[in-house]
Amino acid sequence: MPLQVSDYSWQQTKTAVFLSLPLKGVCVRDTDVFCTENYLKVNFPPFLFEAFLYAPIDDENSKAKVGNDTIVFTLYKKEAAMWETLSVTGVDKEMMQRIRERSVLQAQERAKEATEAKAAAKRKDQKYALSVMMKIEEEERKKIEDMKENERIKATKELEAWKEYQRKAEEQKKIQREEKLCQKEKQIKEERKKLKSKSLTGNSAPRNLATKGRNSENIFTEKLKEDSIPAPRSVGSIKINFTPRVFPTALRESQVAEEEEWLHKQAEARRAMNTHIPELCDLKEEEKNPEWLKDKGNKLFATENYLAAINAYNLAIRLNNKIPLLYLNRAACHLKLKNLHKTIEDSSKALELLMPPVTDNANARMKAHIRRGTAFCQLELYVEGLQDYEAALKIDPSDRIVQIDAKKIRNVIQGTELKS
Repeated sequence: MPLQVSDYSWQQTKTAVFLSLPLKGVCVRDTDVFCTENYLKVNFPPFLFEAFLYAPIDDENSKAKVGNDTIVFTLYKKEAAMWETLSVTGVDKEMMQRIRERSVLQAQERAKEATEAKAAAKRKDQKYALSVMMKIEEEERKKIEDMKENERIKATKELEAWKEYQRKAEEQKKIQREEKLCQKEKQIKEERKKLKSKSLTGNSAPRNLATKGRNSENIFTEKLKEDSIPAPRSVGSIKINFTPRVFPTALRESQVAEEEEWLHKQAEARRAMNTHIPELCDLKEEEKNPEWLKDKGNKLFATENYLAAINAYNLAIRLNNKIPLLYLNRAACHLKLKNLHKTIEDSSKALELLMPPVTDNANARMKAHIRRGTAFCQLELYVEGLQDYEAALKIDPSDRIVQIDAKKIRNVIQGTELKS
């Protein structure tokens, strides 16, 4: 049973009480102080000090100082008045027990309120940080879109100007061709008139003159025909579009049923949205898109801000937990942060969603196996890690890096790993 301490001293003013309590050679680390507005307890085994205070105090602003084997308490009164005694007199054991229990309940409630307030402040800070980050991203995206729009307008104007220049050049060429053709027709008519007048005035002229006139007429006619030939067609290109195939697999090798199931599963995943989240009530509609959050997480991962990337992936998963790439990318972040168990959990979830195995999701399945296998090996679970690496090699047997890593893991298992 603890020994009650009675050799203490106290003084008071109208606003404060000063209590000096000797520690009797006990180490300060072994001292436990508990204080509420009506109760003060100091436990330093084997000694115990209790005071059922005469009037309520402001326990939040009251102070305690330890030094020279003494604890000095400065207790501020809630009401300015002089106390008759430090402790209430005439208190029986039941009353003491009730005061103790009430004090403990008050302390627990205050601790609970403090914890809730701290959690609320943390949520508010996270929400503010997320909104600021999204605002910055929105400004950057708007800036890029404005730059693209300005470039598009500039390119459109340049194209229109080039088309107008080409049109005017074609019109000018056409006018020049027509003028040249008219001149040649006039020349032919004049030559015909001259030949006709010569044939009428000079019947005794040699017949070869008429022949010469006809030959000259044929020459001009051939020239006129040559000039009337249209110019070659301008060079152009014809664009041919083919119906796209979702899977580039030959028909004899395709897995039609699995591919159809995978496409159906992806379509259902895109429709599975959960927008009833309190943290998203103040965000824009476009910022509630899991794909937008995924791209944001990828950018943060590229800048090695892995914790922020995990926050983005977490929010995207809360919106839609059917997209396998969200778990796969979050597993990469956890692997960078050495959260190995979470890496295994996210990789396994991604593999579960990447079923059935088809060509379209082969790359994602290979990444999931490699990340989970890496986490297993860092946990020194080499057998499980080798199983994942062998599964990755079944997807792409030609990957040289995966082959080398799998060989190293086998050497570790067999105890023949060479010292580097």
